Amino acid sequence: MNWKTIIYMIFLVSLSVVKALPRTYRDIEEKASIGQRFSQLQENNFKAIAMIIFAQYVPGSTFSRAIQVAEDVTELAKKCASAARDTPDCLKPLGRIFLDRICQEENLPGFSDCCAKKEFPERNDCFLSLKNSSRGFISPLEGLNAEAACKSHSQHEHPLLGHFIYEVSRRHPFLYPPAILSVTIQYEEMMTNCCRSAEDPTQNSQECFQRQVPKVVNPLKEDSLRQEHTCSILKKFGERTLKAWKLAQISQKFPKADFATVTKLVLDVVNMHKDCCRGDMLDCMHDREALLHYVCTNQDMLSSKIKQCCEKPLLQRGECIVNAENDDKPAGLSPHIRDFIEDKGICQRFTQEKDMHLARFLYEYSRRHPEFSAQMLLRIGKGYEDLLKECCKAGAPDGCCSRGEEELKKHIYETESVMKTSCDIYKEKGDYYFQNELLLSFTKKMPQLTSAELITFTKQMTRIGSKCCQLSPDRLLPCAEENLDVVLGEICRRHLADPINPGVCQCCSNSYAFRRPCLGKLEMDETYVPLSLTPGLFTFHEDLCTTEEEKLQHKKQEMLITLIKYKPHITQDQLNSLTAAFTTMREGCCRQENPETCFVQEGPELIKRSEKMLSA
Repeated sequence: MNWKTIIYMIFLVSLSVVKALPRTYRDIEEKASIGQRFSQLQENNFKAIAMIIFAQYVPGSTFSRAIQVAEDVTELAKKCASAARDTPDCLKPLGRIFLDRICQEENLPGFSDCCAKKEFPERNDCFLSLKNSSRGFISPLEGLNAEAACKSHSQHEHPLLGHFIYEVSRRHPFLYPPAILSVTIQYEEMMTNCCRSAEDPTQNSQECFQRQVPKVVNPLKEDSLRQEHTCSILKKFGERTLKAWKLAQISQKFPKADFATVTKLVLDVVNMHKDCCRGDMLDCMHDREALLHYVCTNQDMLSSKIKQCCEKPLLQRGECIVNAENDDKPAGLSPHIRDFIEDKGICQRFTQEKDMHLARFLYEYSRRHPEFSAQMLLRIGKGYEDLLKECCKAGAPDGCCSRGEEELKKHIYETESVMKTSCDIYKEKGDYYFQNELLLSFTKKMPQLTSAELITFTKQMTRIGSKCCQLSPDRLLPCAEENLDVVLGEICRRHLADPINPGVCQCCSNSYAFRRPCLGKLEMDETYVPLSLTPGLFTFHEDLCTTEEEKLQHKKQEMLITLIKYKPHITQDQLNSLTAAFTTMREGCCRQENPETCFVQEGPELIKRSEKMLSA
C-alpha cells in the first residue's frame, strides 16, 4: 500500500472511530491500549503515525532508524491486537512503549538523562522539555532543485512521500499528525503538478516550484508556531489562563451558544491542548476529531457560518472552522451588561463562586464584542476582577463599581490608539522603513538579541502590519493583537532559553494578558553595556553596491542594529545625519571603477566623522 493511500485511510478510519466515541470521550483516554489503537488505525496507518511520533521525539535520528522503530512498535501493536493483549508490554500506555523503545536506541546524544528516569511521567516530561522547534533546521524544501526532485519523484514516489513526512515531523515536533499528513498531500500535489510541467517545454518547472513551495511550507510553519505558542501559554501561565483565553475566543466565534455549551467546548479544547502539549499525539488527534465531530453535529445551535466547513474533508475542517467568520450576534442581545456592575448581589456571587462569576462576565462581554482581541478581553476581565476585589471589601463606598466603566473606556481608547498609530506609520512608510522603526525600538529594548533575531522578529511584525492594517476598524484589533501575540510569544520563549534582560523577564513572566502592553512600554535597557568601537565593528565593502534591493536592505539593517548597540542613546536627528552621510559615501563609491578601494579609503573617514558627531 502506498503512502498517499495510507494518509487518506488514516482519516477515513479515524473518523469512523470518532463517530463511535461516547460523548465523554475523555473517559476512554487512559483505557485505550496499543492493541486498541492498532485496531482503530490498521497496520500501515499505525506505522505512519508511529514514524511521525518518533521523529518528533528524536529529530536528530535518521530516516532508516525512524522506519525501524515504527516497524518495531507496529509489530508489538499487531501482537497486542490479537492473542497477546494481556501481556505486560501490551498493558503499558502507548507513550511509555514509545519512550521505552527510543531508550533502547544507541548513540542518541542528549537523551541519556531522560532514559535514566524510570517513571513514565518524569521521563515523558524530560523528553518533552527537549522538544525545540528552533534548533536551526531548514525547511525540507529549501533550495529545491526541480530536475533532481522530479527525477526522484518519478523513480521513488512513495518512499519520497514517506521521507517528506519524516523530515517535516522532525522539524515540527509540536505539530499534531493530521497537520503533517495534510501538508504531505499538498506536497504530493505540488510534485505531480510541477513535474508534469517539466515534461512541457513551454513550462518552467523551477518557477513552478518557486511559486508552490511557499503555499506548502508557510501554513505548516504557522500551524507549528501556533501550536507551540498555545503550549507555552499552558506551561507558563497555567490551565486557568488557557481556559480564559479559549473562553473569550469561543464566545466571540459562537455568540448564540449558551454559557453551558461554550463552557463544555472550552473544557474540551483545553483538554485537547493538554494532550497535544504533553506529546500524546494519538490522543491529541482523536480529541481534535471528536471535537470537530461535536461542533459539526451541533452546528445549528453553534453557528450559521460553519456549514461549508463541516462539508469539507476532515483534514481541512478544523482550519476552516478556526478561520471562519464569527457568527452574527443573537437578535435582541443588549449592548451592555450592567447587571454585572449594578446588581446588588454581585459581591455575594463573586465571593461564593468567583471563577464561575468571572467566566460568565467574560462570556457575556466577549460575545458582544467581536471587534476586540481575545487578549484585550482578558485584560478587561482582569480589570473587572480587580474592581470587585476592591469594591466588595467591607466599607467600600457606594457606587464604587461605577468607576469601572470609565477605566474600561480609557483602556479601550489606549489600546485602539496604539494599533491605529502603528498602522498610520505603516501606511506612511511601507514595509522596509516601518521595519526599520521597529528595529530602532526593539534593539533598544532588547540589545542582547542577535541581528538575525531582531530582523526576523521585526519582519514578522511588519507582515502583521501588511495583513491587518488594510482591514476595517472592527477587524483591525483582533487581527493585529492576536498575530502580534504569537511573535511576542516567540520572543518570550527565546528569553526562557537564554535570558534577554530584566525588563523582558518581567513582561514575559507576570501576566499573559498584559504581555503586549508591557513589552510595548519597555524603553531602553539601561543594564546593557554598549559595544566598543573596534576596527571591525563597522566595515564597508563593494557588496554594498549590489543591485538586489532585498540584500542591500538586509545589510543596511544589520548596520543599523550595530549602530544602536554601539550608541543606544542616539537621537533621531543624529541617526538621520549618519544615514545621509552613509548614503552619500555608498553612492559615491559605487560609481567608482574600483568600489572596494573607495570603501577602504572612505569608510574609516565616515566612522571618524560619525564618532565626532555622536560625541558632541
